[in-house]
This record gives sequence, structure tokens and C-alpha cells, in this order.
Amino acid sequence: MMNVATDLAPADSALPPAQLKAGPAVADADPLDFALLNDFQRGFPLVAEPWAAVAARLGCSAGEVLARLERLRDGGKVSRVGPVFAPNRIGASTLAAMAVPVGDLPRVAAIVNAFAGVNHNYRREHRYNLWFVASSTDEAALARLLADMGAATGCPPIALPLVEEFHIDLGFDLASGRRTRHVVDTTAPRPRLSAADWRLIDALHDGLPWLARPYQAVAEAAGLTERVVLDTLAGWQADGTLRRFGVVVKHRELGYRANAMCVWAVPEAEVSRLGHLLASHDGVSLCYRRRLDGDWPYNLFCMIHGRSREAVAARRDALAAEVGLAAFPHAVLFSTDCYKQCGARYQAPGLPPADAAALAP
Repeated sequence: MMNVATDLAPADSALPPAQLKAGPAVADADPLDFALLNDFQRGFPLVAEPWAAVAARLGCSAGEVLARLERLRDGGKVSRVGPVFAPNRIGASTLAAMAVPVGDLPRVAAIVNAFAGVNHNYRREHRYNLWFVASSTDEAALARLLADMGAATGCPPIALPLVEEFHIDLGFDLASGRRTRHVVDTTAPRPRLSAADWRLIDALHDGLPWLARPYQAVAEAAGLTERVVLDTLAGWQADGTLRRFGVVVKHRELGYRANAMCVWAVPEAEVSRLGHLLASHDGVSLCYRRRLDGDWPYNLFCMIHGRSREAVAARRDALAAEVGLAAFPHAVLFSTDCYKQCGARYQAPGLPPADAAALAP
């Protein structure tokens, strides 16, 4: 997630996001589109007719809200309106990477994308050049999923699961530049999900349908009542199962096309202190510690987004100097291609996994 203000800044600005200005795709948006993109990324109305509730806040009709959101989705600026689950609160997930021969990337990416448990699949500049998030019902099923991917592609993945979160934004703030900082309470118990809960999770995978009473349609798909759906979502927000519920935007299509995953190899005794310090600075949109695997040596990660590669690189160098990371081994992995971007698909325990065996060579 990123934080920006509202006026246009020089394209090569190296200022932290709190001082950056809105990119062209945001600056050109009319006020209603901007409000839909910016103001409803979290705290989306959990009421029977949410589009009408949004319309009442914006001073327009529910039909106009729906039409505009559909247009923003069709234009690639909005992924969906729906839930974003906190990592590892339901099922198991990990960041994973493959070292793929460059000429084979399209084929391997297509095979990886075909696995239902994969989302956010990117090409990055490194020997490990294909990066994705994989999710499954539990740790054992996740390990099998990764093994199946390796067998299907001929490129065994490394798995770098989350160990400690230092900072995750709750939205992509396009207006004020102020961050909403959020660190998961790792002591909170994982929710005990019923069969009905899993049906609801599955029904929400693609977000809310574009209907006047979308929660009613979700309830019918899950075999529940609308009231149960609304109460369950409110409960998940309260206990941290949901990171947020609302409009999910695509930052690239909003003008922020440069992003880098910045990593350091930090002594284990120092990583928590330095991670919290790094996360406290403007310009960091995600920051976390991950477990090592194979020959991957880096345990401290952060994401930096910007409108240009030069701005991101400059901010990364400034952060490393300010935090005291410059002396540690490091790498900067810019994203160059997006192969898949969607919400994680979670599957109830006991169901057979979806796979991509048919696409294997």
C-alpha cells in the first residue's frame, strides 16, 4: 500500500510517499471516482444495501455508484470490492519464488497461475525472478502445493513464510499521505471456522456481486442468511481475521508503476529492532521478517512504491542510511511484469486441491 497527496509532483521525485503527489491516473479522476477509489478501501458498509449507503455519503444514486465501480473495474483500476484476509489467520500462506530461465518465464508463469492457491505473481529482477504468494488449508497442504508446482514446472520453489510483521498499511491512501499503520497481534488465537464460514469465504473470493443487495446474493451462494453474512463479516473485522473489507485498487493502473522489494540479510538478534525502525519511516508500504530457505540469505523485507524507478531507488537508499542498514548484504528486486493479481483463494480442509497437472510438460 502506498501513501500520496493530491497534486502532481515531478516524475522523478524521491520524496517519501507522505510528500508525493497523486499520479496522472488519480489526478485526472473526477471527484466521485476519486472518492470511490480512496475513501472506501476499508470500512465499507456492512449493511443490506451498501451501494446506497455509499451513495448517500457521496450525494449521488446507488446506480451511479455501481456504474462507476464497474467502469473502474473494467478499466483495470479496481480489482474487486471485498475482503482482504490477514495472512495466516485462515489456512496457511507463504511468499515463494522460482529461478526460471528467462526464455521459459511465460510458460512457467502460466502453469503457476493455473494453481488456484496462487495470487500476486510477478517477475522481478533477480536470479529468483518469479515471485508469488501461495495459500492452502494448512502447512502440510501448502508444502504439497509447492511441491506440485515444482514438479509441474521443473523449477522447485523456495518458500519464505512470514515470521514477523512490522508494518502493513490498511489501504492505498491517495488523498492525505498519512499512513494507517497496522501490525497483527500474533498472540490472537486463530478463528475456529465452521463449514458455513468456509462456504462464505469461498462465495466472497471474487468480491461482492454488482447487485443492489450483494450480501443477500453472497448469502444465497453460501447457504446462509443475509444477517448471518453481515454479522460474520463484522466479527471477522473485529477479531482481526479480516485485514480490511472494501475497494481493492490496482496501484499500477493508478500511475504508481515502479515498485521494489528491498531485502537485507540482518543478524537474527537485530532483525526485529531494525524492522520496527524501518517500518516507522515514510516510504515503506510493507515491512516484515521472513524465514530463510535454500540459498536465499535475506530475512528483512520491505516494499517501496513510486511513480518512477529512480524515485523508488533513491528512497530505498535514504531509508537504508537512516535506519542503519547500509552495511548489511542486500538486494533490490524491481517488479517488471505482473502475471497474476487477485485475492487469495482459500479452500476448506478436506476438499481435494485444485491443481494444474494438465498444464505440466
